[in-house]
Amino acid sequence: MLWPITTTINAAGHLAIGGVDLLDLAREWGTPLYLYDEATIRERCRAFHAAFDARYPESAIVYAGKTYLSPAILAILREEGVWLDVCSGGELGLALRCAFPAARIVFHGNNKSPDELRLAVEAGIGRIIVDNELELGRLIALGEELGRRVPIALRLNPGVGAHTHEYRLTGVVDSKFGFPTIDDQAERAVARAIGAASVELLGYHCHIGAHIFELEPYRDAVAALFRFAAEMRDRHGFIPAEISPGGGMAIAYIPEDEARQSAPDQIASVIGDALRDCAAAVGLPAPRTWIEPGRALVGQAGVALYTVGAVKEIPSVRRYVAVDGGMADNIRPALYEAEYTAAIANRPGPRFHAEGGTASEGELTSRVVGKYCESGDLLIREIALPPVETGDLLALPASGAYNLAMSSNYNLAFRPAVVFVNDGRARLTRRRETLDDLLSAEVFES
Repeated sequence: MLWPITTTINAAGHLAIGGVDLLDLAREWGTPLYLYDEATIRERCRAFHAAFDARYPESAIVYAGKTYLSPAILAILREEGVWLDVCSGGELGLALRCAFPAARIVFHGNNKSPDELRLAVEAGIGRIIVDNELELGRLIALGEELGRRVPIALRLNPGVGAHTHEYRLTGVVDSKFGFPTIDDQAERAVARAIGAASVELLGYHCHIGAHIFELEPYRDAVAALFRFAAEMRDRHGFIPAEISPGGGMAIAYIPEDEARQSAPDQIASVIGDALRDCAAAVGLPAPRTWIEPGRALVGQAGVALYTVGAVKEIPSVRRYVAVDGGMADNIRPALYEAEYTAAIANRPGPRFHAEGGTASEGELTSRVVGKYCESGDLLIREIALPPVETGDLLALPASGAYNLAMSSNYNLAFRPAVVFVNDGRARLTRRRETLDDLLSAEVFES
C-alpha cells in the first residue's frame, strides 16, 4: 500500500489522512509540509512484532533511526516496545534527551568518534556494533577506564549482494562497512574481544543493503554468518548468543512496487527459518536475533505536500510542473533515481493513486520538478496527472523515510514543518525553519 492506512477522499472531495483534510494542513502550516499518520506507524510496528513473535520469538524489532528521527517518532517507538538503532552522536543524544530507554539502543557506524563511543558507554546503551579494529580497541580501553563491561556485536561483511541501487549496497566485499571475512581480520577481532574483560561479545551482525524486495539475500546472509560462527566455535570456542541479518526491507513507492513488497510475516518466516536451519546445519544453538526495519515502519506513514507554482508546456517535449519544494527536502530522486507517485490533494478524482503509464482521458504526462537551481532537481520523472493549475496542492505518498533525514538547506532553503495526524487531530512536531535559524551559526563581522 502506497498511502497511509487512514487515507480517504472526504465529503469536500479532498484527500484526508488521519481524519484531517490536507488542504486544512496546508492552510495552517504552509508548504512544503510533511505529515505522518500515527495510526500507520503503530500498525507497522505491531505487524512486525506479531510476525516475529509468532515465527521467531527470540527477537527484537529495532527501528533504523537514520530513516527519520524526532521526539514524536521516539515517543511512539517507546510505547510500541520497539528498539532504536542510531548511527551518530546526534541521534544518540536526541534519544537520550527524549528518555528513550538506553538498554534498547543499538549504535551503528563505520567511523564512530571517541566522543560518540564515550557517550554510548557512559549511557549504558544495549549494544555497540563494532565495525573495525580501531573501534574495538577504543571500546576495550573505554571499558577498562570506566569500569564497564561493554556489550558489543561485530559487524561482518558477508560478501552478499542484493538487487538495489549501487549506493545502497552494504554487504558486498568491496564496502566501507564491517569486518571482511575473506581474510583473518574478523577472526582477529573475535579473538581480541573474547580475550578482553572490558567488552562482552554477544555475536555477529551484518547489513546487506537498503530498499531490498527479495528475501533470498537475507537467507544467504544468515548462512554466511553461521559459517563464520561455526569456524569461530571450532577455533576459539566462542558460541554467539545473537546473530542479526540487519534491515533494508523495501516498501512500495509506486503502484508497480506493491506486488513486490514482502509482508512482515513473509520476512519473519524467511529470517526465522534461516536462523533455525543454519544453526542446526552447523550444530549451534538457535540464537537471539534483531532486525532493523526503518522505511518499513515509517515510509508509508509519511506524505509530502507541495504547492504547484509554474506549469510550463514545451511543445512536442513535455509539461513541467514546478512545486515549492524539491531536492532540498527530498534528495532521493537525484541521488538514487528513486521513484514516486502523486495526487492533486484538492481534486484527487477516482484514480488518485495512479502513477505513470498511459495517461487516461483528460490526463497529461508531466514531470514534477522542484524550485532549486539544478537541472537534476526533480521529484517525479514521468507521471500522468489531470490538468494541473497554479495553486494546486500536490501530495506525494511514501515520503516518510529518508526525505527529511537527508534534507538540506541548499539554496538556503528552509526545512519544512512536520505535522503528525491522528483521529481527526493534527499537531505540529517540528516548525518550519526561518532565516534566523539559517543564520544562527554564522559569524558576522562587526
